[in-house]
Amino acid sequence: MYIHELSDWPRFDWNWERLVEPLGAVRQRQGRLIGHMEAIGFTLRQEAVLQTLTADVLKSSEIEGERLDAEQVRSSIALHLGMDIGALRPADRYVEGVVEMMLEATRHYDQPLTAQRLFSWHASLFPTGRSGMRKTRVGVWRDDSSGPMQVVSGPFGNEHVHFEAPKAERLDGEMAAFLDWFNTKADADPVLKAGLAHLWFVTIHPFDDGNGRIARTIADMALARSENSPQRFYSMSAQIRQERAAYYDILEKTQKGTMKITPWMEWFLDCLDRAVDGAQITLGAVLAKARFWEAIAGVRLNERQRLVLNRLLDGFEGKLTTSRYATLANCSQDTAMRDILPLVERGILVRNPERGRSTSYALIDRTGLELGTN
Repeated sequence: MYIHELSDWPRFDWNWERLVEPLGAVRQRQGRLIGHMEAIGFTLRQEAVLQTLTADVLKSSEIEGERLDAEQVRSSIALHLGMDIGALRPADRYVEGVVEMMLEATRHYDQPLTAQRLFSWHASLFPTGRSGMRKTRVGVWRDDSSGPMQVVSGPFGNEHVHFEAPKAERLDGEMAAFLDWFNTKADADPVLKAGLAHLWFVTIHPFDDGNGRIARTIADMALARSENSPQRFYSMSAQIRQERAAYYDILEKTQKGTMKITPWMEWFLDCLDRAVDGAQITLGAVLAKARFWEAIAGVRLNERQRLVLNRLLDGFEGKLTTSRYATLANCSQDTAMRDILPLVERGILVRNPERGRSTSYALIDRTGLELGTN
């Protein structure tokens, strides 16, 4: 029996005494993080937001087994934020849709969550009306025309059913109750509300597909309300991606348990605490990037060199070869080599040990480095 079949559904309950300490720890970390971000200035704060939102979009999709193009995601978010990050890679309709859903939720966190708003998010997730090779109903509640909504794993013929959602005929009433609760100011802390909203929505599972991503988006919206700010400096989705096995395990146990959901709320708070703590890594990367540009402020660089160095600082995947430089900077390989050599000479790039066609370059360790000027 699933929790949505219980007679006391959806009257959730938890042990407040067990949540006081972890909730207090999360709230304290939130406050310290926001204080740090406010102290670093607008430009660096925007860079931190860009990195956080990029990770959020990428990792939320990865949880569902989908990999998006990181460069497209970053370019799309930067464009929406009005940030100049050099050459932008055009984003396809799917990436644009995922980005627009996430930004719409957090930018307008203080607006009511409605069925129409959810339909719009769902349509953004599936701009072609398809989920992979399968046609999906977009912008409407599921109708169970192809059978009950189940979460399954395993090979065909030997599937394991992890969860079965409420029947489609219940969805109007279930979603009306959920939306009324979400839009009502309650005594519960907004962070606890985020955890409960995530669980409640994903248990109703109102769409044919995309329920997990929308549940995490709703939680992000509630967390933005908890901070009274649209700016995101940590990614709950990125942390859940790291803990995906534990996430699915606690979710399944909760959905097959009782209305006493203390273990789920404890896990959500602990995961959120680790997500906020992990934001220090993002902050460190942003500050390191700023120090890098300060250190080479006297070096004369062309726009191609600036573009590629920024890409390396942002976590470039793979090795930088002349051909990849040429692709990134939209130039010939001869021009790429003419750009790279002075960067090596000035101690900005270092040539990796491989030679010949495998020759590649990396940013040098800049600790205590004295960079020459042109």
